[in-house]
Amino acid sequence: MACAGSTEPAVTAPGAGFDPDQPYELDPAVALRPEPFGALAYHYGNRRLNFVRSGELVELLGRLGAHRSATSAMEAAGIAEERRATFVAALAALQRSEVIRAR
Repeated sequence: MACAGSTEPAVTAPGAGFDPDQPYELDPAVALRPEPFGALAYHYGNRRLNFVRSGELVELLGRLGAHRSATSAMEAAGIAEERRATFVAALAALQRSEVIRAR
């Protein structure tokens, strides 16, 4: 990572620009396996295993591709507005892990 005074370009991490008003979907290379705590998300391409520790988040991941934005998917899932920032942070992390991708 370059320091603030560096002339080298900064490297942006994947998912750094997560925008909940854009459309997303579960990456087709990802399999979700239901578990008592939520689900395991395995990416067959990068071989990463992620723990999804919320049943609501698992449900949201399943609905994501059917909506015009992550925000509309959260609305359809009945996630209260005051809780959405937590879900946006989780979705941004899942985008960085390549579990979800922009459509």
